[in-house]
Amino acid sequence: MLAQRIITASILATLIILSVIFLPSLAFSFVMAIVILLGAWEWTHLINLNDLKLRIAFLVSLLVPIIGVIFWTQFLEYLSFLFKWPAVREYSALLEWLVIPPVLFWLIMMVLIRQLPSTLIKIQLKQRYQAFTGWFILFMAWMFLSRLRSFYGTDMVLYFMILIWSADISAYFAGKKYGKDKLSPEISPGKTVQGVYGALISAGVCGLILGLIFKFAWMSIIDFILLSILTTLISVYGDLFFSLIKRQRGVKDSGFILPGHGGVLDRIDSMIAAAPFFYAGIVLIGFGVFQ
Repeated sequence: MLAQRIITASILATLIILSVIFLPSLAFSFVMAIVILLGAWEWTHLINLNDLKLRIAFLVSLLVPIIGVIFWTQFLEYLSFLFKWPAVREYSALLEWLVIPPVLFWLIMMVLIRQLPSTLIKIQLKQRYQAFTGWFILFMAWMFLSRLRSFYGTDMVLYFMILIWSADISAYFAGKKYGKDKLSPEISPGKTVQGVYGALISAGVCGLILGLIFKFAWMSIIDFILLSILTTLISVYGDLFFSLIKRQRGVKDSGFILPGHGGVLDRIDSMIAAAPFFYAGIVLIGFGVFQ
């Protein structure tokens, strides 16, 4: 099983890295949209939405705003080029404010999962609220990962992905070797506090290395290390959030499309939570190094 997981993860990582490096931002946005839509299909299964028409309608409800955002951005880029206006980002700044709701959502979920795991497992929201929750977190993850690629470039997206992957790997091995205190046994018995510490240490190291490579000022390096650690912490609880949904549904994996890994959501759950938070942090810090 471990060998199968490693092979699948290696192939996926290679494909993602190639898409980040070689695809223009528009094509990258469409690729990420496909990934998100695959995750959305699995979400309909997790919330027991069995009617095929409703499942398709859910996908359409995601696809329409995704296409809308893409064409709005392209339209602004065209006007910017035609009339020699400043960078398109200045004319799409309104979308920046949309990062606040997902950041607040994940911060609240982190606190609730930490403090009230048993209560959350017993909660049964109406299906329409579950559908809206899935739509909200998936769309926001796509939008701010796409904007990260468009406005901060290839290097920043690669760093974000390496950060999450490194944290995931470090949490696995630290938990396996040192894990003894369960993080949230009601939701995910396999996760340990020691594993989280391993992930956070990995995040700090990643932030330090990146800062030294690009010769940031020390205050900027400290800011970036802090952002990396907090982003990783959010990613851990993003993983736990989807584990919570799967436990409520009574399934182990979100799907079966990826050998050894389960479904698409099983692979991108951490990134879904982390993408808006990381983007918000980059905006606040004001990094223009990768533009």
